[in-house]
Amino acid sequence: MTTKSNRASTVADGASGQAPKNAAARKTGPREIVLPPTLTVKHLGDLMKVNPIDVIKQLMRNGVMAAINQVIDFDLAATVTPAFGYKAMPEERASSAVAAARQDLDNVDESRLTTRSPVVTILGHVDHGKTTLLDTMRNSRITAGEVGGITQHIGAYQVEYKGQKITFLDTPGHEAFTAIRARGTRVTDIAVLVVAADDGVMPQTVEAIDHARAANLPIVVAINKMDKPEAEPDTVKRQLSEHGLLLEEWGGDVIGVPVSAKNNTGIDDLLENILVLAEVSELKADVDCPASGVVIESQLDRNKGPLATVLVQNGTLKVGNSVVAGAVWGRVRAMVDDLGRRVKEVGPSVPTEILGFSSLPQAGDRFHVTSDDRKARALAEENVQKSADEQNLALALTLEDVMTRINSGEVKELSLILKADAQGSVEAVRSSLERLDSPSARVNILHAGTGSVNESDVLLASASNAIILTFNIGVEPSAEQAAEREGVEIRSYDIIYQIIEDVEKALKGILEPTYKDVVQGRATLRAVFSAGKAGKAAGVMVDEGRLTRGVAARVIRDGEVIFEGTISSLRRFKDDVNEVNAGFECGVGMSGFQDFQEGDVIEAHRRERSRA
Repeated sequence: MTTKSNRASTVADGASGQAPKNAAARKTGPREIVLPPTLTVKHLGDLMKVNPIDVIKQLMRNGVMAAINQVIDFDLAATVTPAFGYKAMPEERASSAVAAARQDLDNVDESRLTTRSPVVTILGHVDHGKTTLLDTMRNSRITAGEVGGITQHIGAYQVEYKGQKITFLDTPGHEAFTAIRARGTRVTDIAVLVVAADDGVMPQTVEAIDHARAANLPIVVAINKMDKPEAEPDTVKRQLSEHGLLLEEWGGDVIGVPVSAKNNTGIDDLLENILVLAEVSELKADVDCPASGVVIESQLDRNKGPLATVLVQNGTLKVGNSVVAGAVWGRVRAMVDDLGRRVKEVGPSVPTEILGFSSLPQAGDRFHVTSDDRKARALAEENVQKSADEQNLALALTLEDVMTRINSGEVKELSLILKADAQGSVEAVRSSLERLDSPSARVNILHAGTGSVNESDVLLASASNAIILTFNIGVEPSAEQAAEREGVEIRSYDIIYQIIEDVEKALKGILEPTYKDVVQGRATLRAVFSAGKAGKAAGVMVDEGRLTRGVAARVIRDGEVIFEGTISSLRRFKDDVNEVNAGFECGVGMSGFQDFQEGDVIEAHRRERSRA
């Protein structure tokens, strides 16, 4: 936390306390700005729409030295905002417009709930016929004489069977619906797992099963391509049972339906079973409240502007409604259904394409109808701020964090994703982990497979608050970036018993955090010069990263570390500085070391808790 420091005389003389020019002559009263308990200097500047450098200058006028990424508290931020024409308000005292809008969204009358249509996602391995099955259901159920037919792709479709409607989400795969779920939104009610009768259970089939299970979705298995001579449905059923999906005819509780999307056979049975499962699930919604739901996808049309496909989950969405979706707001100017027809209102479980957002919302964003544009705008601005706060304060969920939650009784299971170099390794580690027992928690392996960690694994971990454990395999670059972005811990091992030992310790509450050394910056020594009473100093060029006064550093000569200590001083020309970035020269002094030689490398580093 930043604290006030004594003003240097040069700062006091050079800064007369004048407000920045862009805030000097405000004739109107200060505008309210809602600030979180802590935020960075850059974030504060972004919220006020001013250059963060101006914020730093104003902090200096107030006697505080702070860097652009330094975290400051609300009280300190509140001393800066008046200079820019703002009055700071803490989050708990947010403006009445936001509070009123939130109250509108939270009002749910359970007595008005009525049965709604199910929302279904089709999952499975590539080339097993998911798209063909969806197309067959859509085309065969269109009422004869309907004008235009299916005229455009909006990412979701409705099929009518025996007077009841079913909504199907046309997603690229299990990664897409898990990515939406990772944003805290459950969209799907039922998962249809498509497995080709001539190909059987494949790696993507297993991933789809695990993703559906992690979302706690009921599964209906469609055994497709039954028209092929080489079809072996019994083999498929046996393979499914090996992955925990025991079909009803084998004594289990999973519905299995043989179909041929190509020949349009078995489709009626599939739809019938989906409706039965929906009836058992007792899906309900309130038709008469302001609409809310989720954004399925969005695109920018050259002529129409931002278009968003949304799925209404509650209430009735009407043309003219003011809506907010994440950080975007707007007014519904037009709506189009999955058949390309203009509609004036849509109810629960109905997909529609909206025209009227100010910019593109993100897939997975929740949308809500508000009473007017003012409230919609206020909610969108609040969501922008919350999103920035989450990014600034986001930390990876680590094995140690889960251990703490288990000890406090907050969670009862440790969710894991296991990836290894071979199937034998997967089975050995999985069986050992599943035997671990603790009075307070159990191990729940969401997904286990071979090969490197991919982005799909990270999305599943993010959506399920899981830890990824690897054995003798690497991590794809895209997965590393996703793990950093989503706050997912990936722990790598090359000895099986260490995996078992760490998980057992986490369950019992005795796991100690692990740390790693992170290089902050490197510099090459170019000259040695006298530093007066301090002895000798090194003239260096910072090659990468940055050097910071007071951080740990090591001197490396010919590839070997010859000294470890602390950077005691940094000078640029004749000025003492706190930090020097890559591409600049500076003088470096180190406590307890003066034996510098040209060509030495000074490496600044820090110790931080490891995610792997």
